[in-house]
Amino acid sequence: MIKNKLESLLQLALEAQKHSHSPYSQFKVGAAVLTPTGEAFAYCNVESAAFPLGQCAEATAIGNMVSHGHKRISHVVIASPNNDFCFPCGGCRQKIAEFAPDETPVTMVSQNGETHETTIGELLPNAFRAHDLDK
Repeated sequence: MIKNKLESLLQLALEAQKHSHSPYSQFKVGAAVLTPTGEAFAYCNVESAAFPLGQCAEATAIGNMVSHGHKRISHVVIASPNNDFCFPCGGCRQKIAEFAPDETPVTMVSQNGETHETTIGELLPNAFRAHDLDK
């Protein structure tokens, strides 16, 4: 990915992170997804007093993307609230895999600016995908 494109995606994730509604955990996460057409969608995590009803940043960014008519992800960026990398939870890995092939890059960025690059295939090997329903 072109460096300035990644930087733009990272800035969207960091901006979304600022709006996190996380009064219970104080764990503010922002995520941004890029489509093959170059459109980017970002969101933050949204917690609920009924804990299981919270929304992860990645899931809400994907929902934002889908609500705008897109069905493919070409890159994911996840902004951590601390100096550790914030890997997507299992549910979000599955949601990313629904819209992204194995080779799709996933970049985690810490608050101190360090990045970790991986792919959705490395994060979720042997993902269950739509074609598995045809078997």
